[in-house]
Amino acid sequence: MRVPRCCMGLRRTYLVWPILFILLVGAALTALLPPAEDQRGAGVLGVLRRVTSQQETPAQGHRGDSEEGEHRFTIIIQTYNRTDILLRLLNHYQAAPHLQRIIIVWNNVGEQMPLKLWNSLGPHPVPVVFKEQTSNQMRNRLQPFPEIDTDVVLMLDDDTLVSVPDISFAFSVWKQFPDQIVGFVPRKHVSTPRGVYSYGSFELQDPEAAGGDKYSMVLIGAAFFHRRYLQLFQGQPQAVHQLVDETQNCDDIAMNFAVALYLRKHFNSVGSIYKPSGVFVKPVDLRNLEKDASSGYQGMWHRPEHLLQRSYCLNRLTQIYGFMPLSFSNLMISQFGFPSYANHNSRA
Repeated sequence: MRVPRCCMGLRRTYLVWPILFILLVGAALTALLPPAEDQRGAGVLGVLRRVTSQQETPAQGHRGDSEEGEHRFTIIIQTYNRTDILLRLLNHYQAAPHLQRIIIVWNNVGEQMPLKLWNSLGPHPVPVVFKEQTSNQMRNRLQPFPEIDTDVVLMLDDDTLVSVPDISFAFSVWKQFPDQIVGFVPRKHVSTPRGVYSYGSFELQDPEAAGGDKYSMVLIGAAFFHRRYLQLFQGQPQAVHQLVDETQNCDDIAMNFAVALYLRKHFNSVGSIYKPSGVFVKPVDLRNLEKDASSGYQGMWHRPEHLLQRSYCLNRLTQIYGFMPLSFSNLMISQFGFPSYANHNSRA
């Protein structure tokens, strides 16, 4: 039996109006929603932060002083005898979005800073400030410089080049974990049956748990962290500063200890598990430019005693504070398929 064309037209009309009504209602409800960045529970990272921060109350009085400071960051680079690489890095990081200022901690005592040379290559969109030091010390970079007017700093070694997309992504991750060190280089401590700690890279096996792929530190040579931790480091026991000066090493380990202690004090533990000092972001493009330096200067990690010194620092810091505050994590956040759990077999 054939349906008259007029009836078919009426049927289409009855179908169209309900669909249009549903679309209009959906558009109206969408318009009432807050922006995605304001939805604390939205997004995978938001869920992660809510889970890790459940029943926790951040310490008061440590947030940024301005809305501008919350949305921008400051780069700190300490340099020694690598001026040619430094100029290359300064040029590279000029393209980073939300970058407020670059601070260069100049450890070449008695040598002229390349500020005039850098300015002659301008103009530059991001201002660069040189802070001349009176001694070549590792912990010079951990000063709360008055030029830092953002909530967060990105600390970088002077032989490390991080891609701009990696920087932007890690900055977005730090906004979800603002009380932790968010960076690209994880490390771990391993306890021996005698209670002595050794320092190792990410894939080093734990003899007790017999499992790798977890970390207890995120090194600050390529990491975001809140500027409050610069001031916090200055307030650490004098023995900590003496240890860093004595070894010309371990300032990054000491910073992880300081952050871990801060988190223990200001955040509740989940059972007996405390918040780890850092969050590992897997980089897509992170390069070491040491071989490109015309000076031929090699970093301290080339020294044969480097790993022994860092193991010594772990044990000495544990003695100073009276216990081991570092906690383990296996969370790895990647631009592709995040979040996931780390399965990192190559050296990091």
